[in-house]
Amino acid sequence: MTTETADPSGPAHGASGVGGLMALLAQADVTDVLVNGADVWVDRGAGLQRAGVWLGPPADVRRLAQRLAAAAGRRLDEGSPFVDARLPDGTRLHAVLPPIARDGPYLSLRTLRRRAFTLPELVAAGSLDVEAAALLAAIVAARLAYLVAGGTGAGKTTLLATLLSLVPPTERIVVVEDAAELRPAHPHVVALEGRPPNIEGAGAVTLRDLVRQALRMRPDRLIVGECRGAEVIDLLGALNTGHEGGAGTLHANSSADVPARLEALGLLGGVPREALHAQIVAALQVVLQVRATATGRVLDEICLLLPAAGSRLVRAVPAWRRGTGAGPAARELADLLAARGVAPPPVLHRGSS
Repeated sequence: MTTETADPSGPAHGASGVGGLMALLAQADVTDVLVNGADVWVDRGAGLQRAGVWLGPPADVRRLAQRLAAAAGRRLDEGSPFVDARLPDGTRLHAVLPPIARDGPYLSLRTLRRRAFTLPELVAAGSLDVEAAALLAAIVAARLAYLVAGGTGAGKTTLLATLLSLVPPTERIVVVEDAAELRPAHPHVVALEGRPPNIEGAGAVTLRDLVRQALRMRPDRLIVGECRGAEVIDLLGALNTGHEGGAGTLHANSSADVPARLEALGLLGGVPREALHAQIVAALQVVLQVRATATGRVLDEICLLLPAAGSRLVRAVPAWRRGTGAGPAARELADLLAARGVAPPPVLHRGSS
């Protein structure tokens, strides 16, 4: 691969001042660009690969990082050696300077996809099969509340944006995010974005603040881009009070870990374990587990959140699994869809595995 020397003050992508990273950020299949000192890496959906781009010596990379931070209206220097911000074109920036970044500077750039994938496009890409696509469409049509769970870079936001595009155009979607990433193909989306504190430590607007505001905006579907704190309490409360069909994403390594992850977040809001699990049972129905593989990002499982036998705690039970089809909770999911007037897809009637 040819190595190019980049002029950090050269032409810019929509993210002003990106210079030598412009060509990488412009590629449709690139989701992340990472700079580790002099090394540049990209993620195209099949794991990280080294890119043939050289940004110059550390001093040049530092100036590039500071220019990007300034474009986002943030400060990056010895007194404030790290920044998490959104660039004017929507690209998400995280940067850390030495000495905090031992061999840095380090930059992490996550690109913003201009439009959501359609379900047929995800099928064509191998992210899911036709039967899973039909099941996802039925879940949205039935207004079931769901979480898209997975690890970092597993495709949670991508899948959520696709599913929100299936919401009927007569419904109003209110999206709450820490950093704007969701852009569903839907005619009635309003988005609220959190704000970090200023240099004096004041002025922060949290996701919890935004969820409460969103409830006053007449949402048909309330969406929390990523549940990472006590805002999960407000989301569960909203889903328990008539706001059906809500959704969000959650970091979890497996669907089985989702109840424990929600429990940990609920404790941040001061809600006891059993009370939180009772809210989960009443508010959420489905977990969509995604995973990054060597060949790309895939939908791994569709699970129901059900009470565990002999306890009030919740567990995630597979209704569909990649490669095997219907799972142990297939019948329960079919009944739930039918009760809401949506015909269960045939895959749910083929037994469990």
